[in-house]
Amino acid sequence: MTKNLFKDFKPVSAKEWKQKIQVDLKGADYNDTLVWQSLEGIHVRPTYHADDVEKVTRIPGQPSHWTIAQQVFIDDEVIAHTLALNSIERGAEAIIFTAESSFTIERVFSGFPFEKVTIYFEFQFLEEAFLLKLISYLTEKNASAYYNIDIVGNLAKTGNWFHALKKDHEILETIQQKHAGKQIVSVDTSVYQNAGANMVQQLAYGLAHANEYLNHFCNREDSTDTSFPLTFKVATGSNYFFEIAKIRALRLLYATVASAYNISETCHILSTPSKRNKTIYDYNVNMLRTTTETMSAVLGGADAVCNLPYDALYHKSNEFGERISRNQLLILKNESYFNTVANPAEGSYYIETITQQLAEQALEVFKSIEKGGGLVAQLNNSTLQKKIKESAAKEQEWFDKGKLVLVGTNKYPNDADRMKNDLELYPFVKTNARKTEIEPIIAKRIAEKVEQERLSHE
Repeated sequence: MTKNLFKDFKPVSAKEWKQKIQVDLKGADYNDTLVWQSLEGIHVRPTYHADDVEKVTRIPGQPSHWTIAQQVFIDDEVIAHTLALNSIERGAEAIIFTAESSFTIERVFSGFPFEKVTIYFEFQFLEEAFLLKLISYLTEKNASAYYNIDIVGNLAKTGNWFHALKKDHEILETIQQKHAGKQIVSVDTSVYQNAGANMVQQLAYGLAHANEYLNHFCNREDSTDTSFPLTFKVATGSNYFFEIAKIRALRLLYATVASAYNISETCHILSTPSKRNKTIYDYNVNMLRTTTETMSAVLGGADAVCNLPYDALYHKSNEFGERISRNQLLILKNESYFNTVANPAEGSYYIETITQQLAEQALEVFKSIEKGGGLVAQLNNSTLQKKIKESAAKEQEWFDKGKLVLVGTNKYPNDADRMKNDLELYPFVKTNARKTEIEPIIAKRIAEKVEQERLSHE
């Protein structure tokens, strides 16, 4: 096709498109028939046009490539070491080590290919001596490591600081000062997504979450670090194009706030599929869900993507489930060519429009949080918990009424499915009475009530 061919066609405006659609509707109402509203309150039209986009938005920090990450839990150090090396041999380009307590560093990283594999951590503890030792060790190895310490995220998820507010901040300050410029701090927005926050809330709370750290570290008189690298962990759901726009909007919003602190506008994004829409019945559908969700992450511009095994809700970690989840990403990267174009969503009128709408709405919510004292203050008075519960209740209502569909669960269920004897893990919210400083933000899946009823009748 040559450019000269377009001279034979008259340009059509957005107004003319809408008029043509209204004629073809033969009296039916345009808004009622073709416009739908998202959980965020955004009205989605059937067509988008160049007239809708004044200019293409420059998204700061869009990566030129993405890495395939695999999660490894450190319980038995020898097993963790073996699993990590095996995952790398089979295609993993990054390893996410999850640990509940300190471990023997040399044993876990013996023979590790530091020169070609990125390392991420998820620490469920905060121990200054161990973390300093670990960072020094990996620095000596010239490893590319992201330590992802998130004391505010731990407060939001568990209701408690690791130790106490003052001590947690002192430990983080010590680590940050001794290793300025390294990827120490992270913001876990998946906490909000998995509990039912809509995308505007996820972006606004994630931005306010980040601002707690920026305000603490970058406003100090003795601060000389102009980079303060920050990692975001995000969870992607099934609203395909919106999730692409969400990650783009996150980069855009963070750049806006970072510029106010005169630090680098670029953040690092680690993405994983949401657990909120996953099911135990007709569990193979989870593979389809995670495929589109990881696609959204890649197209949105995540730096690293870690998939969720289709059976992660009810099976203990196993070789088959992990292999399938890794192979999904390998297929996207090596057979579907999802690694050949950087920033592929740029210029899409629909995605550009949704990106702007999400960013604008989230910025307004962020401003209201800051006026209310900031994220921690609003967690302390349960304002954010209340907002998330309201959003989750709306999403639950859509599911209960069939407006939000989970195939195999509230649409086309297979009544012959039996799961009671296949549950190695408890797949529902666990209640454990304990004293907390604040009300924790509890992750809960949409299908839990339906699944519990089905299990009770098996």
